[in-house]
Amino acid sequence: MATIMLVDDDKMLRLIYRVILEQEGYQVIEAESGLECLKILGEGEKPDLILMDVIMPDLDGWKTCKRIKENPETKDIVVAMLTVLDQPADEVRSLKSFGADWHISKRMNKTLILETVKWLLSSQKSKKEKPKSIIEIK
Repeated sequence: MATIMLVDDDKMLRLIYRVILEQEGYQVIEAESGLECLKILGEGEKPDLILMDVIMPDLDGWKTCKRIKENPETKDIVVAMLTVLDQPADEVRSLKSFGADWHISKRMNKTLILETVKWLLSSQKSKKEKPKSIIEIK
């Protein structure tokens, strides 16, 4: 099964998402900050998907994503921002300004988040066309 890295400074949220993902059979790696995420990736870990919060101390998720996408060793890892920032302007920043592959609201229910994770992982393998996001519809 696929490996997913959870990057969030909220320990309780990481635990909740870890349990949800592991129940679905995913292997989970945790990082409590953008800096820790980059360190783990720099040590050679290559998850299939990174679910990353935006609002974190030291290095926010957007800047972390940009560094991941600018690095030839990690640029192909699928990065989805998993955040409470769910306004269209936030999605624009995630996708257009910082290179994220997707933007997921933490306000989505568990089923919707899991279906999005499954879709992201399957689209990575088959390179399926992404469904339209809010910014592409406008």
